[in-house]
Amino acid sequence: MLLDELSRFIRQIARRSAANAQLSGADVEDIVQETLLAIHLKSHTWNENELLGPWVRAITRYKSIDILRRRGGRLHVPIDDYSEELAADSDETQLPARDIIRMATILPERQKSIVVAMFVDGLSTGEAAARFAMTEGAVRVNVHRALAALAKKFGDKG
Repeated sequence: MLLDELSRFIRQIARRSAANAQLSGADVEDIVQETLLAIHLKSHTWNENELLGPWVRAITRYKSIDILRRRGGRLHVPIDDYSEELAADSDETQLPARDIIRMATILPERQKSIVVAMFVDGLSTGEAAARFAMTEGAVRVNVHRALAALAKKFGDKG
């Protein structure tokens, strides 16, 4: 029953993405199948205390984008389709500042300072660039490298 319900839910999301990107019915079924496979392979990443819908919706969105990339097209995704996920991005889902600071201790000093400034102090990329006398691109590169290092050290081992 779960597989039938998930398939219908995924297909509905995939049809919207396909319509926005002029993908075929076969592409919709590819999205459904790839999403179901990804759900199976990554089921250990779902937090049972969270809603299943936003997690499945996010996987479906990523699989839709993957199909579109293979086709060489662009995808228009209406923001209204993801209002639940956007609303779920609250302070409750964020790491506490003390955990961010503790984890950042493994980083080189510049990356640590930028991570704390952006993720604890709430600075934008532009504000961090001004604070550290860097370009916004350099800040983004440092954040990307810092997050990659943190993911490698503290990320999902499964």
